[in-house]
Amino acid sequence: MLNIFKYLKPYKWLVLVVICLTLTSTLFELYIPTLMANIIDIGIVNSDIPYILKTGIGMLILSLLAIVVTMTSVYFSNRVATAFGRDIRRYLFIKVESFSVESLEKFGTASLITRTTNDIKQVQDVLGMILGMATRAPLMLIGGIILAVSRDSKLSLIFFVSLPLLVLLIGVIMKIAGPLFTTLQKRTDQLNLIIRESLIGTKVTRAFNQVSFEKKRFNIANENFCDTGIKVNQTMALQIPIMQLIMNFTSVAIVWFGALRIDQGMTQVGNMMAFLQYALMIFMALVLLSIALISIPRAQASAKRISEVLQVDDTIKDPKDKSDKECQKGLLQFENVTYRYQGAEKAAIENISFTVNPGQTTAIIGSTGSGKSTIIQLIPRFFDPDEGRILVGGIDIRDMAQEKLREKIGYVPQKASLISGTIEENMRIGKKDATEEEIEEALTISQAIDFVKEKDNGIYTQINHSGSNLSGGQRQRLAIARALVRMPEVYLFDDSFSALDYKTDAKLRRTLKESLDATMVIVGQRVSSVKDADQIIVLDEGKVVGIGTHDYLEKTNSVYQEIIESQNTEGEAL
Repeated sequence: MLNIFKYLKPYKWLVLVVICLTLTSTLFELYIPTLMANIIDIGIVNSDIPYILKTGIGMLILSLLAIVVTMTSVYFSNRVATAFGRDIRRYLFIKVESFSVESLEKFGTASLITRTTNDIKQVQDVLGMILGMATRAPLMLIGGIILAVSRDSKLSLIFFVSLPLLVLLIGVIMKIAGPLFTTLQKRTDQLNLIIRESLIGTKVTRAFNQVSFEKKRFNIANENFCDTGIKVNQTMALQIPIMQLIMNFTSVAIVWFGALRIDQGMTQVGNMMAFLQYALMIFMALVLLSIALISIPRAQASAKRISEVLQVDDTIKDPKDKSDKECQKGLLQFENVTYRYQGAEKAAIENISFTVNPGQTTAIIGSTGSGKSTIIQLIPRFFDPDEGRILVGGIDIRDMAQEKLREKIGYVPQKASLISGTIEENMRIGKKDATEEEIEEALTISQAIDFVKEKDNGIYTQINHSGSNLSGGQRQRLAIARALVRMPEVYLFDDSFSALDYKTDAKLRRTLKESLDATMVIVGQRVSSVKDADQIIVLDEGKVVGIGTHDYLEKTNSVYQEIIESQNTEGEAL
């Protein structure tokens, strides 16, 4: 947990101010019972009204000062804790944004969301508590014990019974609560995961009449979360009543034995009253410490989860010595590339080699699971190959900065992903400084201009989350336009025409070929989408089984012939 507090370094002077203010207010509070004892033992016993007034005014001033200093301390401690939480969220978000696909899948989306929100909030709250209590409670505890013993050393023997009981209670509760807090955070992850999956898949759930199944799944996770939360709260709820019971018995003992000592003339009333106040301060300090200490296990569990993300040594890194060689624009090469997904027994692609020359259109086709999308996702370095190398412009992509590499690429994923905002804002993801003319040109090439112009606000039309107010084909065309506006050297279309009808598909492919002088790699399921490519790569079970034109493969390649035959059978005649 301590390693996460290194991010407090920018606020070290503000933390020092909080500590100084807390110490000052605690010293004021510790001195007030002494003044009260003096009023009783000196002022009241001697009927010295001026002394009573003077000392009473002093107590009032000290109390007001203690309140002002405490409020100032609380303000700054909350400010430090809030700023710390903000910084950690920023660091965590930036770290996650730099993750490779493998690292993202390792943690899972739901878990990363929980770590960025709930876990950071836990650490932030405990930090604020520690800043307020870590200096106040120990000083009040130690100062209270010293001043109580100095008042009446024999009466202080009562603490030898009560204090060990309180310490033992705090230790037992911490031991029980620690593992429960860790479990509670895992239950939170699971609950978030199920809620997220249910919301994303609500159409599928309703289409298959599985709403009751989703309810049951949610109820199980919800009950598990609730049960763990109840156990945590039950454990915590035991603390205060037992502590109050010990404190009350101790107070009764102090009054009882203090009265006996007053009766024997061994102490004075004011002295006993001050002793009782110091005893209450000691117990209050222990209560504050127990609250802080019991909260630490939960924050510790959260801090560990945050650190796991921040300390990930991602495999996808920029090279220390970036290549400055002149590269051949638009050249793409695979040299004996093999990649195996984490935990998979069999390689997704194996010994893949091919070359895409500048300005050439290359299509990749094959059965489901043959490795088409894997090849596409290796090019922008979403993950690195286990063997072999990939070159863009004649340079190994591992020798290039990721930003520089991706500037050369226009990527259209299988699932068209749009952000909530206007169409224009989505287009500017491809190119920040794109003009309206460039946006409209990209929309025209992608066959999206017609439906965009039909919208009341044109390119300023608002798009809902994930493009839910658009059809699948419209989302796909906008995703294509977003890549086109970038005007890169290499276009990667990962089965990006699947939601288009044959007429729009054919028109789009023709327009792409006529309008763009760039290298294109197209993943397709339909032969009709890839037959006009300069070369077609046929994949089967992760291996290249044929490379050539449509006419050549149609005559010579059995796998390609099977694909044509299956699609002709389904009515997709060429």
